[in-house]
Amino acid sequence: MPSFIHTIQTAVPPFSYRQDELRDRMKMIVNGDERDKRVIHHLYGRSGIKTRHSVVDDFRETGSYSLFFNGQGATPGTKSRNEIYISEGRKLFVEVANKLISESDFKPSEITHLITVSCTGFYAPGPDYDIIKSLGLNHSTERYHLGFMGCYAALPALKLANQICNANAYANVMVISVELCTIHFQANPKMDDLLSASVFSDGGSGAIISNRKPDADSYQIEGFASAITEKGADDMAWSIGDQGFNMVLSNYIPQLLSDGLEDFLNPVLSTFNISLEEISHWGVHPGGRAILDKVESTLNLPADTLASSRNILSEFGNMSSATVLFVLKDLLENATSKKENRTLAMAFGPGLTIEAALLKLIKN
Repeated sequence: MPSFIHTIQTAVPPFSYRQDELRDRMKMIVNGDERDKRVIHHLYGRSGIKTRHSVVDDFRETGSYSLFFNGQGATPGTKSRNEIYISEGRKLFVEVANKLISESDFKPSEITHLITVSCTGFYAPGPDYDIIKSLGLNHSTERYHLGFMGCYAALPALKLANQICNANAYANVMVISVELCTIHFQANPKMDDLLSASVFSDGGSGAIISNRKPDADSYQIEGFASAITEKGADDMAWSIGDQGFNMVLSNYIPQLLSDGLEDFLNPVLSTFNISLEEISHWGVHPGGRAILDKVESTLNLPADTLASSRNILSEFGNMSSATVLFVLKDLLENATSKKENRTLAMAFGPGLTIEAALLKLIKN
């Protein structure tokens, strides 16, 4: 019995920034020399991003300075950052959960399992507790949390949801990812920190997975695949420091992903007995413009193949694990064909890890 991804819902925090606004502000905030300012100008100008969102408005000169510049300068401690994660992150988790119920045929009492995903903060009782209490879910709802996996984590969450549905024909699984990347901004002229600051943003997304056949547009789940590339463990990493979480983000990542992409995809296509040409839609996590460019050139994809990924990158930036569901939602809403189209979702993260989901896009 196949399982389906029902409604996909998204949410972003209230503070919106234009990329050119952030570019000019970062030149003032980051304690660098003229060369560093030129690097910032270059990175922001070639990012493919127009707008990003944050749970704090501290990055503008007229901000309220709730986290940064409130006596701690641009380097508040990890505790202060995590307190913002707790207060603001729970709001996004609950907002996405409410949207999933209000925009679907599922009642709160019908949700049997809840999977939450995040790598940008911690607290307990956690967002699973907040969602259950706010929505009035059954207290017996089974709860799981995938933490600190990085940008690819939403796909393992969907995989887990699918396995639950395979084991229980009556399961209705809610998956919600929320990431507040901007609270870990580091005002350093190191290239890793400059790259991170130029692409990451805040947002939340979620879906309901069930064996119940949807009446609305949806995805049927066909399978999953994962791999770790031969190189790259030191080029993308995420650790906890005294002044927030520290990101290692090498500018070699696009090439490393390109080098390992065909070795990853070929056995995946063979397993599902399909060819590259049979994939109608690509839901690629927009880790950055250069990553999308490399995926496109490595696989010789037509120029508009990654339009949804580029659109989400432009309008929202890289929201870590929440981003790929934004892309799948965009694909679902903009696909015009009534045919059942094969869709390949892919996301990348520390390791370097590649995760993929083969889906069938169904327009009703």
